[in-house]
This record gives sequence, structure tokens and C-alpha cells, in this order.
Amino acid sequence: MTIYAVAEACGVSASTVSRAFSRPEIVNDELRERILVTAREMGYQMNRAARGLATGRTGMVGLMVPDITNPFFPPLVRAIQQAAAQIDSSVMLVDADERASAEPELISRLKAQVDGLIIASPRAATGSLTEAVGGLPAVVINRTVPGMSAVVCDNSAALTEAGRHLQELGHRRVALIGGPAASWAARRRAAAIRAWAEKSEVELIELGSFGASYEGGREAAVAFAGSAATAAFAFDDLMACGVLAGLAEAGVPVPEARSVVGCDDVLLARTVTPNLTTVTAPVAELGRVAVDLLQQNLNGGAPEQIVLEGTLALRGTTGTPA
Repeated sequence: MTIYAVAEACGVSASTVSRAFSRPEIVNDELRERILVTAREMGYQMNRAARGLATGRTGMVGLMVPDITNPFFPPLVRAIQQAAAQIDSSVMLVDADERASAEPELISRLKAQVDGLIIASPRAATGSLTEAVGGLPAVVINRTVPGMSAVVCDNSAALTEAGRHLQELGHRRVALIGGPAASWAARRRAAAIRAWAEKSEVELIELGSFGASYEGGREAAVAFAGSAATAAFAFDDLMACGVLAGLAEAGVPVPEARSVVGCDDVLLARTVTPNLTTVTAPVAELGRVAVDLLQQNLNGGAPEQIVLEGTLALRGTTGTPA
């Protein structure tokens, strides 16, 4: 099946059919839809390699995540893949395995195979990222990099609300369990919690930093249990679930003796017992906006930054201190 057969069936030229696939924005909406429907019914499959030679586009978006085993990222990958499909693009995924030093090399490998990049929560230094990306259109998720588009989830208001919730329950000593030192999001979340503590009659006890992992949370649980804090903010939900496990092993009940707050609201937060009080991130929206921004950049648009808001989800891991 070729574009010539589709063109004949639609009563248009082969070049019009080609544009409906490669430059859909310049084809009349009604005509484009008729061409696409006819192509589907006839079983026509576009040859991406041929389109790439004609348009200079691969139809491929590169996506780099810091750790695919962290439950925050699979739903984000799915959201990006679904949004990319809407613009007739596929996604090429690479995982940095929580190694900041690996990120520039991974980006360099992707560049020759994709039209643009989406970089989720990168850990590498700004200069290294900028050099690796070069002039390729790129969007960063949950971090800002000068000269690149970005979409970030601002959890400051929700974390402040969580702090007030703990204070109202009676907590006066609260721990901040720090995330990875290289994480931009960890620094932002820590700053929001510090700002809340400074304005409140609360002693903030800073612990860590710890790895953004279940084992990192288990390590943090030892420090938390040995502190005077009756409640703790964990960097993210995976770490928070590790904290819950570590406290359980130490015989410290939650929320009867200690309270724990996570961040991101991954599936694990809703399935752990007790359910985790956390901050819900708009993951699907982060993915959709990232693809929209990349499409704008590919079409010549200037870099843009968009901020989305997290919301507090009160569940079973916060209670009145013993």
C-alpha cells in the first residue's frame, strides 16, 4: 500500500497525502482527517525512514529519566508516550541509573537519533547538561536550566499546608529527611519546608541527605527514630515507604508514635499500610505539557517555563504525637 493508492482513493495528489502525515498543520483539518481515516482503512503504514529523508525529522522524541525503578517515573513515561503519539512521534527511553555523571553521555547518544529531548529530573551540573544538549530542542521536567524550556511541579504551598497540618496535630519537633544532594527538586522541597518552619513555632531537625530509594528511606528511619522529632518530611514517597518499613522493624508505630509525610503520590503511597500522607504531583499533566513545549520548540518557538502545583493528600501516616 502506497501514498499513491491513498491519494487516488481520496481524489487528491500524492504530495497532499504526504503533507497530511509529515506537515499536518498545513493541511485543511477536514481533508487531513479524511486522508488519515482512508489510510487506516486501506492499511497504509508510513515509512518513517523515508519521511525522515524528506523532512529532516525522525519522528522520535528522546526521554531520559534518572531512575526508572522509582515509581514516580513509569506513569510519567506513559503520559509522555501518549502525548507524543498525538503528534505522531515515538519515544526513545534511556535510564541514567541515578548516576549524574552518566547523563551527558546518554544525551549525546540520543541526539543523533531524535528530533528533540525531554529530560526528567536530571542530576548533572547545568554546564554539563547545556553542553551535551547543544542546539537540539529540549524540555526539562522538574528542574530549570537556562536556555531550555521547562515544566516544574511547585510543591511549596502543599508542603506548607502539610506543615500546618502537623502543627495542628501537636507536633513541635519535625525532621526534614533530605534527598539526593544533586537533586534540584530536593533542594526546592527542603527550602519550602525550612521557610514554613522559620515562620512557625516548630523546631526543624535536618537529617541526611539520603538516596531517593527504599533503602535510603530505611537508613533514614534509623536517624529519625533516634532523633527527638515526632514527625518527618521524606524527600519522596519511595523514601517515605522505606522510612515506614524501618520504623516498623524498630517497633515504632505510625502514626501513634511518629508521623511521616511523603511527596509525589505514586501508586505505592496508596497501597502501603497505613496509606501515606503525601503531596500529589500532576504527573499526567507534566508529561503532556513537556511534549507540548517540545513541539513548540521544534516549530521554532522560544524556550518557556510552566509551573504546575502539587496538592496535599491527607491519609493514614499522620496523627497526634504520643
